[in-house]
Amino acid sequence: MQRGSDRLSVHRDDEMKHVLQGLLRSGHPTRAEEWYDPEPSAEDDPLVAGGPVAPGSSAASLETVRLELARFLSRHAFPAGPQELVGELRRFHAPDVLIEPVGRLPRSERYANVQQLAEALTGG
Repeated sequence: MQRGSDRLSVHRDDEMKHVLQGLLRSGHPTRAEEWYDPEPSAEDDPLVAGGPVAPGSSAASLETVRLELARFLSRHAFPAGPQELVGELRRFHAPDVLIEPVGRLPRSERYANVQQLAEALTGG
């Protein structure tokens, strides 16, 4: 019996079941060509599942804070002080967990790049 929502023929449907049978039974990819399978995450990949990393939190390493800041700040924003950087972060709709620590930095300081800013925020 054909349903109106079927996009595939009966033969194509059976072929797809056969292709997926190994994956469904084993729980992992069974293809011979590794390039076809998605790459697993590396140990040094930043965590992105929990949202932006807040400076001062337990997951806030220098690298992760720098990555989060670089998503919102471009090179033309530097050199700049904290108030100018807060304006740039707000202009690009950065999350408050990034804006607030930048706003608490000393107003007299100037940062030449994202690296210096991340070091000031993480103390490293």
